[in-house]
Amino acid sequence: MSLKLLHEPETEDPILSVVNLIDIFLVIIAALLITVAQNPMLNAFNKQDVTVITDAGKPSMEVLIKKGEKIEKYKANGNIGSGDGDKAGVAYKMKDGSMVYVPEGSKE
Repeated sequence: MSLKLLHEPETEDPILSVVNLIDIFLVIIAALLITVAQNPMLNAFNKQDVTVITDAGKPSMEVLIKKGEKIEKYKANGNIGSGDGDKAGVAYKMKDGSMVYVPEGSKE
């Protein structure tokens, strides 16, 4: 009868390293799925409307609007602040971060 001691080395099985690689890939896949699920534009279960603005204030600005299942994309034409219209008033940003709009008198 032979007794195994705790300090005896075990024979290494090459399949154990493959099992460890599979575990690592499963963790990576789970992290990617969580990242995709947290993206409001890709989440199919998100019932809220979402608006994403990229490059705000630049000629390459884009606006993505998700309303339910529908996604609309608007791209700036490079002429920021141009167009037809008249000045309607002035907006002031207060120290507390709020905005105050002061309309100008009507032109008759």
